[in-house]
Amino acid sequence: MAQLDIESRLDTVAPLVLSVFRIVLGFLFALHGATTLFKWPVDTAPGMAAPAFGSFPGWYAGAIELIVGILIFTGLATRIAAFIGSGEMAFAYFMEHQPHGLLPIANGGEPAVLYCFALFLLVFTGGGALSLDALRKR
Repeated sequence: MAQLDIESRLDTVAPLVLSVFRIVLGFLFALHGATTLFKWPVDTAPGMAAPAFGSFPGWYAGAIELIVGILIFTGLATRIAAFIGSGEMAFAYFMEHQPHGLLPIANGGEPAVLYCFALFLLVFTGGGALSLDALRKR
């Protein structure tokens, strides 16, 4: 009986927690894009220049990450933005990480895989209760 009570309580806050998950994920993804494009707010690769405007794949990856991250953060067009971001992370993994080893733990691709599947989850769940998508539906 207590198990059922815990389950029902957790179910009632799931849409709110999904929104918190989406907000944190969007913030981190946008930050990753800003760092790639502008070396701001931190320079994660000192000595390397920011990618030139329009250069492939660096500039496009950063632009997708920044734009998708902002959309995910706000919960606007969450499902399509998450689909694009998930695909970009899958592409990044197979182009940049997988050639260096089979397993993500060995090839440095864990963040790409985690982003890919976290964003893929949002394709199916949407943005949660606290999103611009939810506000538009009302």
